[in-house]
Amino acid sequence: MTPGSNIPLPAVRVTVDVAAPVRLDVSGLLLTADGKVRSDDDFVFYNQPTGPGVTHTSGGGAAPDAITVDTAAVPPDIEKIVVTASPDAAGQTFHGIEPTATIRDTDGGAVLATFTPPQLGTETALVVVEIYRRGGAWKARAVGQGYANGLAGIATDFGVTVEEPAATPAAPPQPAAAPAAPQHPVVPPPPAVQPPATPPAPPLPASPAAPAPGGGKINLDKGRVSLQKNQTVSLIKGGRPLLSQVRMGLGWEPAFRGKDIDLDASVIAYGPQRNHIDSCYFGKLTILNGAVRHSGDNLTGEGAGDDEAITVDLGRLPLEVSGLVFTVNSFSGQKFTEVAKAYCRLLDATTGEELVRFDLTHAEPQTGVMMAKLVRQFSGEWDMTAMGDFVKARTVRNMVEPGARAL
Repeated sequence: MTPGSNIPLPAVRVTVDVAAPVRLDVSGLLLTADGKVRSDDDFVFYNQPTGPGVTHTSGGGAAPDAITVDTAAVPPDIEKIVVTASPDAAGQTFHGIEPTATIRDTDGGAVLATFTPPQLGTETALVVVEIYRRGGAWKARAVGQGYANGLAGIATDFGVTVEEPAATPAAPPQPAAAPAAPQHPVVPPPPAVQPPATPPAPPLPASPAAPAPGGGKINLDKGRVSLQKNQTVSLIKGGRPLLSQVRMGLGWEPAFRGKDIDLDASVIAYGPQRNHIDSCYFGKLTILNGAVRHSGDNLTGEGAGDDEAITVDLGRLPLEVSGLVFTVNSFSGQKFTEVAKAYCRLLDATTGEELVRFDLTHAEPQTGVMMAKLVRQFSGEWDMTAMGDFVKARTVRNMVEPGARAL
Protein backbone atom coordinates (compact mmCIF):
# COMPACT_ATOMS: atom_id res chain seq x y z
CA MET A 1 0.00 0.00 0.00
CA THR A 2 1.01 3.63 -0.45
CA PRO A 3 0.10 6.58 1.79
CA GLY A 4 -3.61 7.35 1.49
CA SER A 5 -4.51 4.13 -0.35
CA ASN A 6 -7.18 1.79 1.00
CA ILE A 7 -8.45 -1.76 0.60
CA PRO A 8 -11.74 -3.49 1.49
CA LEU A 9 -11.51 -5.99 4.32
CA PRO A 10 -12.87 -9.42 3.39
CA ALA A 11 -12.51 -10.72 6.96
CA VAL A 12 -14.56 -9.86 10.05
CA ARG A 13 -11.51 -10.10 12.30
CA VAL A 14 -8.24 -8.55 11.19
CA THR A 15 -4.88 -8.24 12.91
CA VAL A 16 -2.36 -5.48 12.29
CA ASP A 17 1.21 -6.01 13.44
CA VAL A 18 3.98 -3.44 13.05
CA ALA A 19 7.55 -4.67 12.72
CA ALA A 20 10.86 -2.77 12.65
CA PRO A 21 14.56 -3.48 13.33
CA VAL A 22 13.96 -2.30 16.90
CA ARG A 23 11.23 -3.09 19.38
CA LEU A 24 8.09 -0.99 18.96
CA ASP A 25 5.17 -0.16 21.20
CA VAL A 26 1.99 -0.63 19.17
CA SER A 27 -1.42 0.64 20.23
CA GLY A 28 -4.95 1.14 18.94
CA LEU A 29 -7.39 4.01 19.50
CA LEU A 30 -11.13 3.76 18.91
CA LEU A 31 -12.39 7.03 17.46
CA THR A 32 -15.85 8.48 16.96
CA ALA A 33 -16.95 10.72 14.08
CA ASP A 34 -15.22 13.73 15.68
CA GLY A 35 -11.86 11.97 15.58
CA LYS A 36 -11.65 11.53 19.36
CA VAL A 37 -11.87 8.69 21.85
CA ARG A 38 -15.02 8.53 24.00
CA SER A 39 -12.88 8.00 27.10
CA ASP A 40 -9.46 6.65 28.01
CA ASP A 41 -11.00 3.16 27.86
CA ASP A 42 -10.82 3.49 24.06
CA PHE A 43 -7.01 3.53 24.17
CA VAL A 44 -5.75 -0.05 23.81
CA PHE A 45 -2.05 -0.64 24.49
CA TYR A 46 0.33 -2.87 26.46
CA ASN A 47 -0.90 -1.57 29.83
CA GLN A 48 -4.60 -1.77 28.82
CA PRO A 49 -4.72 -4.64 26.31
CA THR A 50 -8.47 -4.87 25.69
CA GLY A 51 -11.15 -2.48 24.51
CA PRO A 52 -14.55 -2.80 22.80
CA GLY A 53 -13.82 -5.06 19.84
CA VAL A 54 -10.08 -4.31 19.94
CA THR A 55 -7.24 -6.30 21.52
CA HIS A 56 -3.52 -5.67 21.97
CA THR A 57 -1.11 -8.62 21.80
CA SER A 58 2.46 -8.20 22.93
CA GLY A 59 5.20 -9.88 20.96
CA GLY A 60 7.44 -9.88 24.01
CA GLY A 61 10.33 -8.56 21.96
CA ALA A 62 10.55 -11.78 19.94
CA ALA A 63 7.68 -10.87 17.61
CA PRO A 64 5.93 -7.62 16.66
CA ASP A 65 3.19 -6.21 18.86
CA ALA A 66 -0.23 -6.46 17.21
CA ILE A 67 -3.70 -4.95 17.33
CA THR A 68 -6.65 -7.19 16.50
CA VAL A 69 -9.99 -5.68 15.48
CA ASP A 70 -13.19 -7.70 15.62
CA THR A 71 -15.33 -5.48 13.40
CA ALA A 72 -18.53 -7.24 14.48
CA ALA A 73 -17.86 -6.26 18.10
CA VAL A 74 -16.86 -2.63 17.53
CA PRO A 75 -19.51 -0.27 19.02
CA PRO A 76 -21.70 1.43 16.38
CA ASP A 77 -20.56 4.94 17.35
CA ILE A 78 -16.93 4.07 16.62
CA GLU A 79 -16.01 5.01 13.04
CA LYS A 80 -12.38 3.97 12.96
CA ILE A 81 -9.55 2.33 14.84
CA VAL A 82 -6.13 3.88 14.29
CA VAL A 83 -3.07 1.70 14.81
CA THR A 84 -0.02 3.56 16.11
CA ALA A 85 3.60 2.67 16.74
CA SER A 86 6.56 4.22 18.55
CA PRO A 87 10.08 2.92 19.32
CA ASP A 88 10.34 1.38 22.77
CA ALA A 89 13.60 3.23 23.46
CA ALA A 90 12.91 6.72 24.81
CA GLY A 91 13.57 9.49 22.30
CA GLN A 92 14.48 7.19 19.41
CA THR A 93 13.26 8.35 16.00
CA PHE A 94 12.14 6.29 13.03
CA HIS A 95 15.03 7.50 10.90
CA GLY A 96 16.64 4.45 9.35
CA ILE A 97 14.28 1.99 11.06
CA GLU A 98 11.20 2.32 8.86
CA PRO A 99 8.42 0.06 10.21
CA THR A 100 6.21 -2.24 8.15
CA ALA A 101 2.56 -2.85 9.04
CA THR A 102 1.06 -6.16 7.98
CA ILE A 103 -2.73 -6.59 7.88
CA ARG A 104 -3.87 -10.20 8.21
CA ASP A 105 -7.06 -12.20 8.33
CA THR A 106 -6.98 -13.08 12.04
CA ASP A 107 -8.66 -16.45 11.68
CA GLY A 108 -7.25 -17.61 8.35
CA GLY A 109 -3.83 -16.00 8.65
CA ALA A 110 -3.78 -14.71 5.05
CA VAL A 111 -1.88 -11.48 4.48
CA LEU A 112 -4.28 -8.82 3.14
CA ALA A 113 -1.84 -5.92 2.74
CA THR A 114 1.46 -4.44 3.89
CA PHE A 115 2.50 -0.81 4.27
CA THR A 116 5.86 0.83 4.95
CA PRO A 117 5.62 4.63 5.52
CA PRO A 118 8.21 6.30 3.28
CA GLN A 119 10.90 8.87 4.02
CA LEU A 120 10.73 9.03 7.81
CA GLY A 121 13.03 11.28 9.80
CA THR A 122 12.49 12.93 13.20
CA GLU A 123 9.22 11.15 13.95
CA THR A 124 9.14 9.30 17.27
CA ALA A 125 5.60 7.99 16.78
CA LEU A 126 3.34 7.20 13.84
CA VAL A 127 -0.29 6.67 13.02
CA VAL A 128 0.48 3.75 10.73
CA VAL A 129 -2.86 2.46 9.42
CA GLU A 130 -6.53 2.73 10.25
CA ILE A 131 -9.44 0.32 10.12
CA TYR A 132 -12.61 2.26 9.30
CA ARG A 133 -16.26 2.00 8.29
CA ARG A 134 -17.44 3.21 4.89
CA GLY A 135 -20.93 2.61 3.53
CA GLY A 136 -21.65 -0.22 5.94
CA ALA A 137 -18.43 -2.06 5.09
CA TRP A 138 -15.00 -2.07 6.72
CA LYS A 139 -11.81 -0.97 4.99
CA ALA A 140 -8.15 -0.40 5.83
CA ARG A 141 -6.19 2.73 4.88
CA ALA A 142 -2.45 3.37 4.88
CA VAL A 143 -1.72 6.60 6.78
CA GLY A 144 1.89 7.15 7.90
CA GLN A 145 1.26 10.40 9.82
CA GLY A 146 4.27 11.21 12.02
CA TYR A 147 4.66 12.87 15.42
CA ALA A 148 7.87 14.17 16.95
CA ASN A 149 6.78 13.83 20.58
CA GLY A 150 6.13 10.12 20.91
CA LEU A 151 3.04 8.17 21.79
CA ALA A 152 1.94 10.93 24.16
CA GLY A 153 1.55 13.30 21.21
CA ILE A 154 -0.74 10.89 19.40
CA ALA A 155 -2.73 10.04 22.51
CA THR A 156 -3.46 13.64 23.46
CA ASP A 157 -4.26 14.55 19.84
CA PHE A 158 -7.06 11.96 19.93
CA GLY A 159 -8.37 13.00 23.34
CA VAL A 160 -6.64 10.57 25.74
CA THR A 161 -5.60 11.81 29.18
CA VAL A 162 -1.81 11.71 29.47
CA GLU A 163 0.02 11.91 32.77
CA GLU A 164 2.92 14.36 32.68
CA PRO A 165 6.11 13.54 34.59
CA ALA A 166 6.54 15.18 37.95
CA ALA A 167 8.82 18.23 37.98
CA THR A 168 10.72 19.90 40.78
CA PRO A 169 8.55 22.86 41.80
CA ALA A 170 10.05 26.28 41.16
CA ALA A 171 7.84 27.89 43.81
CA PRO A 172 6.16 26.82 47.08
CA PRO A 173 3.28 24.41 46.56
CA GLN A 174 -0.08 26.01 45.76
CA PRO A 175 -3.28 25.25 47.69
CA ALA A 176 -4.90 22.00 46.72
CA ALA A 177 -7.28 22.18 43.75
CA ALA A 178 -10.77 20.76 43.69
CA PRO A 179 -10.93 16.94 43.67
CA ALA A 180 -10.14 15.53 40.26
CA ALA A 181 -12.37 13.19 38.33
CA PRO A 182 -11.65 9.46 38.72
CA GLN A 183 -8.46 8.59 36.88
CA HIS A 184 -8.68 6.35 33.82
CA PRO A 185 -5.76 4.19 32.76
CA VAL A 186 -3.22 6.45 31.14
CA VAL A 187 -0.01 6.28 29.19
CA PRO A 188 3.09 5.83 31.35
CA PRO A 189 4.74 9.19 32.03
CA PRO A 190 6.02 10.49 28.67
CA PRO A 191 8.05 13.54 27.81
CA ALA A 192 6.16 16.78 28.23
CA VAL A 193 3.25 16.76 25.81
CA GLN A 194 3.49 19.15 22.89
CA PRO A 195 1.16 19.59 19.92
CA PRO A 196 1.91 17.35 16.93
CA ALA A 197 5.11 18.57 15.34
CA THR A 198 5.16 20.13 11.93
CA PRO A 199 6.31 17.37 9.57
CA PRO A 200 9.90 17.56 8.31
CA ALA A 201 10.63 19.50 5.17
CA PRO A 202 9.40 17.93 1.93
CA PRO A 203 11.79 15.94 -0.24
CA LEU A 204 12.50 18.95 -2.43
CA PRO A 205 15.58 21.20 -2.34
CA ALA A 206 14.96 24.44 -0.48
CA SER A 207 14.01 27.37 -2.68
CA PRO A 208 16.35 30.36 -2.51
CA ALA A 209 13.43 32.75 -2.56
CA ALA A 210 12.40 34.22 0.78
CA PRO A 211 8.76 33.74 1.81
CA ALA A 212 6.51 36.65 1.01
CA PRO A 213 4.21 38.29 3.56
CA GLY A 214 1.22 36.20 4.50
CA GLY A 215 3.21 32.97 4.91
CA GLY A 216 2.61 30.47 7.69
CA LYS A 217 1.24 26.95 8.03
CA ILE A 218 -2.29 26.23 9.23
CA ASN A 219 -4.46 23.14 9.29
CA LEU A 220 -8.02 21.99 8.65
CA ASP A 221 -8.87 21.29 12.29
CA LYS A 222 -11.62 23.93 12.25
CA GLY A 223 -12.91 23.08 8.79
CA ARG A 224 -12.69 24.99 5.52
CA VAL A 225 -10.00 27.66 5.29
CA SER A 226 -9.45 30.63 2.99
CA LEU A 227 -5.80 31.13 2.18
CA GLN A 228 -3.90 34.31 1.54
CA LYS A 229 -0.97 34.44 -0.84
CA ASN A 230 1.94 32.26 0.40
CA GLN A 231 -0.05 30.67 3.22
CA THR A 232 0.27 26.91 3.60
CA VAL A 233 -2.30 24.44 4.89
CA SER A 234 -1.66 20.84 5.91
CA LEU A 235 -4.22 18.57 4.25
CA ILE A 236 -5.19 16.79 7.46
CA LYS A 237 -8.87 17.01 8.34
CA GLY A 238 -9.10 17.49 12.10
CA GLY A 239 -6.61 14.75 12.91
CA ARG A 240 -8.27 12.36 10.48
CA PRO A 241 -6.27 10.31 8.01
CA LEU A 242 -4.53 11.67 4.96
CA LEU A 243 -6.85 12.60 2.14
CA SER A 244 -6.80 10.01 -0.62
CA GLN A 245 -8.42 11.94 -3.48
CA VAL A 246 -8.59 15.70 -3.97
CA ARG A 247 -10.02 17.89 -6.71
CA MET A 248 -8.59 21.28 -7.57
CA GLY A 249 -11.31 23.46 -9.06
CA LEU A 250 -10.24 26.59 -10.92
CA GLY A 251 -12.63 29.33 -11.99
CA TRP A 252 -12.64 32.74 -13.58
CA GLU A 253 -14.99 35.29 -15.11
CA PRO A 254 -14.39 37.94 -17.76
CA ALA A 255 -13.76 41.39 -16.30
CA PHE A 256 -16.76 43.73 -16.15
CA ARG A 257 -18.24 44.11 -19.66
CA GLY A 258 -15.39 42.00 -20.96
CA LYS A 259 -15.63 39.44 -23.74
CA ASP A 260 -15.35 35.71 -23.31
CA ILE A 261 -11.95 34.62 -22.10
CA ASP A 262 -10.42 31.22 -22.81
CA LEU A 263 -8.07 30.21 -20.00
CA ASP A 264 -6.51 26.79 -19.57
CA ALA A 265 -5.95 25.10 -16.21
CA SER A 266 -3.09 22.63 -15.89
CA VAL A 267 -1.05 20.79 -13.29
CA ILE A 268 2.66 20.04 -13.53
CA ALA A 269 4.18 17.09 -11.66
CA TYR A 270 7.76 17.30 -10.35
CA GLY A 271 10.24 14.91 -8.76
CA PRO A 272 12.47 15.38 -5.69
CA GLN A 273 15.02 17.47 -7.58
CA ARG A 274 12.36 19.68 -9.16
CA ASN A 275 12.67 17.58 -12.30
CA HIS A 276 9.66 17.72 -14.62
CA ILE A 277 7.82 14.39 -14.70
CA ASP A 278 4.63 15.20 -16.66
CA SER A 279 1.94 17.83 -17.25
CA CYS A 280 -1.85 17.42 -17.33
CA TYR A 281 -3.80 19.95 -19.42
CA PHE A 282 -6.61 20.18 -22.02
CA GLY A 283 -4.45 18.36 -24.58
CA LYS A 284 -3.49 15.55 -22.19
CA LEU A 285 -6.38 14.88 -19.85
CA THR A 286 -4.84 11.94 -17.97
CA ILE A 287 -1.30 11.38 -16.68
CA LEU A 288 0.55 9.11 -14.25
CA ASN A 289 -1.57 6.05 -15.06
CA GLY A 290 -4.80 7.86 -14.24
CA ALA A 291 -3.69 9.30 -10.89
CA VAL A 292 -4.25 12.82 -12.30
CA ARG A 293 -7.29 13.62 -14.47
CA HIS A 294 -8.40 16.86 -16.16
CA SER A 295 -12.08 17.76 -16.64
CA GLY A 296 -11.58 19.24 -20.12
CA ASP A 297 -11.34 22.67 -21.71
CA ASN A 298 -13.72 25.56 -20.97
CA LEU A 299 -13.67 28.07 -23.81
CA THR A 300 -15.52 31.04 -22.29
CA GLY A 301 -15.23 31.23 -18.51
CA GLU A 302 -18.98 31.78 -18.31
CA GLY A 303 -21.32 30.12 -15.83
CA ALA A 304 -21.30 29.46 -12.12
CA GLY A 305 -18.95 27.03 -10.44
CA ASP A 306 -15.54 25.76 -11.42
CA ASP A 307 -14.57 26.31 -15.04
CA GLU A 308 -12.05 23.49 -15.08
CA ALA A 309 -11.10 20.91 -12.48
CA ILE A 310 -8.21 18.53 -11.96
CA THR A 311 -8.66 15.43 -9.80
CA VAL A 312 -5.62 13.94 -8.09
CA ASP A 313 -5.62 10.48 -6.52
CA LEU A 314 -2.89 11.12 -3.96
CA GLY A 315 -2.75 7.47 -2.96
CA ARG A 316 -1.96 6.40 -6.53
CA LEU A 317 0.70 8.99 -7.27
CA PRO A 318 4.12 7.41 -7.83
CA LEU A 319 6.49 8.01 -4.93
CA GLU A 320 8.79 9.90 -7.30
CA VAL A 321 6.18 12.68 -7.48
CA SER A 322 7.08 15.16 -4.76
CA GLY A 323 5.28 18.29 -5.92
CA LEU A 324 2.35 19.46 -8.06
CA VAL A 325 1.97 23.03 -9.34
CA PHE A 326 -1.48 24.16 -10.55
CA THR A 327 -1.40 26.83 -13.24
CA VAL A 328 -3.75 28.86 -15.43
CA ASN A 329 -2.70 30.21 -18.84
CA SER A 330 -4.20 32.41 -21.53
CA PHE A 331 -3.30 30.76 -24.82
CA SER A 332 -5.07 33.49 -26.78
CA GLY A 333 -2.85 36.13 -25.20
CA GLN A 334 -5.49 37.90 -23.08
CA LYS A 335 -4.00 39.29 -19.88
CA PHE A 336 -5.18 38.56 -16.36
CA THR A 337 -6.16 42.21 -16.03
CA GLU A 338 -9.10 41.16 -18.26
CA VAL A 339 -10.13 38.47 -15.75
CA ALA A 340 -12.38 38.86 -12.72
CA LYS A 341 -12.98 36.53 -9.78
CA ALA A 342 -10.18 34.12 -10.55
CA TYR A 343 -9.85 31.50 -7.79
CA CYS A 344 -8.83 27.97 -7.00
CA ARG A 345 -10.37 25.69 -4.41
CA LEU A 346 -9.42 22.26 -3.15
CA LEU A 347 -12.14 19.70 -2.45
CA ASP A 348 -12.23 16.25 -0.95
CA ALA A 349 -13.00 14.40 -4.19
CA THR A 350 -14.72 11.60 -2.28
CA THR A 351 -17.24 13.73 -0.38
CA GLY A 352 -17.27 16.94 -2.44
CA GLU A 353 -16.47 18.95 0.70
CA GLU A 354 -14.62 22.19 0.00
CA LEU A 355 -11.47 22.29 2.13
CA VAL A 356 -9.39 25.23 0.95
CA ARG A 357 -10.06 28.30 -1.18
CA PHE A 358 -7.72 30.92 -2.59
CA ASP A 359 -9.02 34.01 -4.40
CA LEU A 360 -6.72 36.14 -6.52
CA THR A 361 -7.02 39.63 -5.04
CA HIS A 362 -4.98 41.41 -7.70
CA ALA A 363 -4.08 40.93 -11.34
CA GLU A 364 -1.05 41.67 -13.48
CA PRO A 365 -0.89 42.14 -17.27
CA GLN A 366 0.56 38.67 -17.80
CA THR A 367 -0.68 35.54 -19.58
CA GLY A 368 0.05 32.95 -16.89
CA VAL A 369 -0.37 32.50 -13.18
CA MET A 370 0.73 29.79 -10.75
CA MET A 371 -2.29 29.40 -8.48
CA ALA A 372 -1.21 26.80 -5.91
CA LYS A 373 1.15 23.95 -5.20
CA LEU A 374 0.86 20.64 -3.37
CA VAL A 375 4.06 19.31 -1.79
CA ARG A 376 4.50 15.84 -0.31
CA GLN A 377 5.95 15.84 3.22
CA PHE A 378 8.30 13.21 4.67
CA SER A 379 5.39 11.93 6.77
CA GLY A 380 3.40 11.17 3.61
CA GLU A 381 0.89 13.99 4.06
CA TRP A 382 0.51 16.80 1.54
CA ASP A 383 0.64 20.55 2.09
CA MET A 384 -1.12 23.10 -0.12
CA THR A 385 0.36 26.58 -0.56
CA ALA A 386 -1.44 29.49 -2.21
CA MET A 387 0.81 31.12 -4.79
CA GLY A 388 -0.80 33.73 -7.06
CA ASP A 389 2.46 34.36 -8.95
CA PHE A 390 2.09 35.82 -12.45
CA VAL A 391 4.44 34.92 -15.29
CA LYS A 392 4.73 35.55 -19.02
CA ALA A 393 3.61 32.17 -20.32
CA ARG A 394 0.76 31.29 -22.67
CA THR A 395 1.12 27.50 -22.43
CA VAL A 396 1.78 24.94 -19.72
CA ARG A 397 5.09 24.13 -21.41
CA ASN A 398 6.29 27.62 -20.59
CA MET A 399 5.19 27.17 -16.96
CA VAL A 400 7.45 24.18 -16.25
CA GLU A 401 10.57 26.18 -15.41
CA PRO A 402 8.82 28.87 -13.27
CA GLY A 403 6.93 26.09 -11.47
CA ALA A 404 10.15 24.26 -10.64
CA ARG A 405 11.70 27.42 -9.21
CA ALA A 406 8.60 27.98 -7.07
CA LEU A 407 8.74 24.58 -5.34
